[in-house]
Amino acid sequence: MQAATATKPYKGAGMEGRTARWYARTRKNEMADFRHQAEKIAALLQPGNDVLEVAPGPGYFAVELAKLGDFHIAALDISKTFVEIATENARQAGVSIAFQLGNASAMSFADNSFNVVYCSAAFKNFSAPVQALDEMFRVLRPGGHAIIHDLRKDVSLDEINSYIQKSGRGWFDAWLTRMTFKHMLIKRAYSRETFARLVAQSHFHSCDITLDSIALEVRCTKPASQ
Repeated sequence: MQAATATKPYKGAGMEGRTARWYARTRKNEMADFRHQAEKIAALLQPGNDVLEVAPGPGYFAVELAKLGDFHIAALDISKTFVEIATENARQAGVSIAFQLGNASAMSFADNSFNVVYCSAAFKNFSAPVQALDEMFRVLRPGGHAIIHDLRKDVSLDEINSYIQKSGRGWFDAWLTRMTFKHMLIKRAYSRETFARLVAQSHFHSCDITLDSIALEVRCTKPASQ
């Protein structure tokens, strides 16, 4: 059984340079997924609400969300290259998003700043997952939601192959993405049970977890009386 620990081995800084630019290119094949997730989050929001995306990478989700309503969106990433790429993507899309450099386990935002915190495809890489959850709890307003969307540990290689095929990647990009899943990402991913135990160690204490394609969707709510 996979243990739920407060820390994971340090993997160094976030993706930078050529690796980050390759990641930005390959994730662009999944724009339909980014739009779908943005629509789901937008349905939870009211005009003027504040949203934080943790580890936005190239910023595709944040850009799609910004197109859907009058939301105030901030985003925090540990990669300088991603902050630069995401800022340029927002500029080209004509939307206003405050991308900034920072660490998920030590955010610079004030308490009770956001209505929703969103994190996709990155939580499994955090070296201090419980601390990151506690930071999400801290910056959320009472009644706010933290929604984490990430690869599930029990995903099969057939499911990965199907997911990659549907994305329309070229053969080399598809092969490289498949190898990344097989030799790196699945090893880092959490099972449903392990994720629930991590949340139990955090200030959230509990969460709802559902399956979504090759991923887990974890929703944690800060009590309205907090």
